[in-house]
Amino acid sequence: MIPAAREPNFDNLLKVLQCKEPERPTLFEFYLDNEISEKLTGQKAKSAWDCSWNYEMIIPAMKKAGYDYATMHASDFGFPVVRQQGRTISMSHGVITDEASFMAYPFLDPDACEKGRLAEVEKVLPKGMKVIVFGPSGVLENVISLVGYENLCFMLYDDPELVGRIFAAVGERMVRYYELCMRYDCVGAIISNDDWGFNTGTMLATEDMKKYVYPYHKKIVEAAHKNGRPVILHSCGNLEKVMDDIIEEIGYDGKHSYEDKILPVEEAYEQFGGRIAVLGGIDLDFVCRRTPEEVSERCKKMVERTKCKGYALGTGNSIPNYVPAENFKAMIRAVYPAFDY
Repeated sequence: MIPAAREPNFDNLLKVLQCKEPERPTLFEFYLDNEISEKLTGQKAKSAWDCSWNYEMIIPAMKKAGYDYATMHASDFGFPVVRQQGRTISMSHGVITDEASFMAYPFLDPDACEKGRLAEVEKVLPKGMKVIVFGPSGVLENVISLVGYENLCFMLYDDPELVGRIFAAVGERMVRYYELCMRYDCVGAIISNDDWGFNTGTMLATEDMKKYVYPYHKKIVEAAHKNGRPVILHSCGNLEKVMDDIIEEIGYDGKHSYEDKILPVEEAYEQFGGRIAVLGGIDLDFVCRRTPEEVSERCKKMVERTKCKGYALGTGNSIPNYVPAENFKAMIRAVYPAFDY
């Protein structure tokens, strides 16, 4: 029986991440768009673009929607890139093109960026809730942002030694970012958010993924496990050829981001359930385009299929501002009937 009232209890998500059955059906989402959080709380976001740090709004929004946690960045650490086209990220052009530009790039220090923001969160976090920290993108994403995808592909052949140094500069800083956030008791888990693939396969050859990307993801996982936290990989794209590595070699506890055109979440659960927690996965396009009744039916069937053993209900990506309100409600109400806003 699903209770009408729903208070946060992070232990439920912990059980899911252990591939166990939680005490009640559990929700998972990478993040909620600012506009969604504003509607849920009646508050106004302090920053129009940043949905990762308005914690005074994010925490009550996610609590109201029935989540057992709130997701956010731990600090202002990142890998800023300034281009003529402004905030648009180009897959072709980067700011690091050679040894000189690599040496000139002003890498930020995660320790210097750590200002104790999570200490402020600890003061206001409701009983039963935890924070799940995610990164300023991930290892591969940041390298591609800094170098440019096409440039990186050429550099892998022309200067693999420099490629290794760039990955090390990014990867070691990402590891440190997560190490710092895990000093806070309010952090219950971490998300390593790093898109690895296109619809047809990984962005880099499997051999290059193993050589340049895996080592730092493995360090992130090891750091989290050493500090008693589970780790979730949020990664878009077709990861069929590397899923066994994600589970067995790198050691992630949960995987998030699924698309019907790549691998429907129902099939993903049949393939990987019991080996890694399957999180979310109700295709975002499906949630946006179908009727509330269709969304509700699919969500309820997924909950019935899995009994939420190693599964938490949510979308395949996140909740952007264009998700119809009634469809979002239909998804949540599949496990939390009293939800409304």
